[in-house]
Amino acid sequence: MTAQIAYADVEEGTQLPLRTFPVDRARLVRYAGASGDFNPIHWNERFAKEVGLPDVIAHGMFTMAEAARVITDWTGDPGALLEYGVRFTKPVVVPDDGKGAVIEVAAKVAKKLDDQARTVQVDLTVTSAGSKVLGMSRAVVALG
Repeated sequence: MTAQIAYADVEEGTQLPLRTFPVDRARLVRYAGASGDFNPIHWNERFAKEVGLPDVIAHGMFTMAEAARVITDWTGDPGALLEYGVRFTKPVVVPDDGKGAVIEVAAKVAKKLDDQARTVQVDLTVTSAGSKVLGMSRAVVALG
């Protein structure tokens, strides 16, 4: 598959669609099953608080993957995502209040990297409850 976004159609500063991703405890348990990461800080409120956390927190890799969906959905091709890296700055706290949490992702084309390879750098801003949860969130993406 090839990215559905053409390199010629984007410029530095092009904004990707803003996305929000709901996170609840059930989603974290399903992710734990898929990833094999059953650390109780991701599902057991009592344990999370005993180790000094405010509540259950989302898996860092879950948060990172949700943010990457902004890019893969934008391009229409998961294979277009060539490189992706983040720094984990704050956890996504997921209360058991029926509402859970929300991960908010804004992204923009920071620069065109290579005209021949049709690659761009996309910078992401990832927040939850008003705090940045991923820092230095950057991706290299190959466009059509």
